[in-house]
Amino acid sequence: MTGAGAQAAEYRIEDLAHASGATVRTIRAYQDRGLLPTPERRGRANVYRETHLARLRQIADLLDRGYTLASIKELLEAWDAGRGLGGVLGLVAEVHGPWTDEEADRISRRELDARFGGRQDDEAIAEAVELGVLERVPGRDDEFLVPSPQELAVAVELYGAGVPLPAISGHLRELRGQVEHIASRFLEFTTEHVFARYLGHRPPTDSDAAEVASLVRRLRPLAQQTVDAELARAMRTFATRHLHHHLGAEETAIAEDATRPVLLPARTTQAVQELVGAERVADFVTAATEREVHARTLDDLTATHTKEGEINESP
Repeated sequence: MTGAGAQAAEYRIEDLAHASGATVRTIRAYQDRGLLPTPERRGRANVYRETHLARLRQIADLLDRGYTLASIKELLEAWDAGRGLGGVLGLVAEVHGPWTDEEADRISRRELDARFGGRQDDEAIAEAVELGVLERVPGRDDEFLVPSPQELAVAVELYGAGVPLPAISGHLRELRGQVEHIASRFLEFTTEHVFARYLGHRPPTDSDAAEVASLVRRLRPLAQQTVDAELARAMRTFATRHLHHHLGAEETAIAEDATRPVLLPARTTQAVQELVGAERVADFVTAATEREVHARTLDDLTATHTKEGEINESP
């Protein structure tokens, strides 16, 4: 690097890679994609300046926020055309912010073992890490980060009630798939009815981005509030039904025009959604069930007719 001041700083590509943390190969790839300004050619070498270093840091920040290189190029082109990124980055920060008031905690391996009966189970630990219930702390084999202490507390209570750890892990995997489906539907719903009008500009203007960020703050708790209310209603309904069943109470007949919720594995729901779209899952399942019932009825009638024919033909 040469030059007396920050404004006059110059870099060869190797120096720029060292200062930015990117590799030489990555810098050249960004140039080919048009993400970096063209460097000054001096003799046989390219000369880069502070603007290139700042741009590389912007790209790294946007990548960390989940943007693709294609979308980053659009944002940077808007920036170069004189449109600010303040509103967009504010919106990104709002979406990437915490969606719960719960604070992460840490737990030692000894305390973790104690909570689950005092026995060491490396396989269960590995499963919990894979699911994200625990996160390893770099350089500390005897300590874990707990992103959601409430989720870990639920697992402890279930284990204390007699539920095996593999069953708890399996239940969480299935539940997670169903909850992710709910989150996806809520986002599709709000995008269609709330956010669609802001999606005409790519990237959005600063004022639109600021308004969307405000809407995100307002709508953020609604999904959880809706799920909490519906889960309470469903638990009351199903708990009552289970209690009646296990106490031997007669189950009331279902009216012909009534509906009853049926639990499906998350993978089945996901497969149907990919086949027909999220909004038609219920119709597809209903139609498929009715077709299966009709097919079995026809099979029974055919089998009965064939059996009667064999009886009539017998001597």
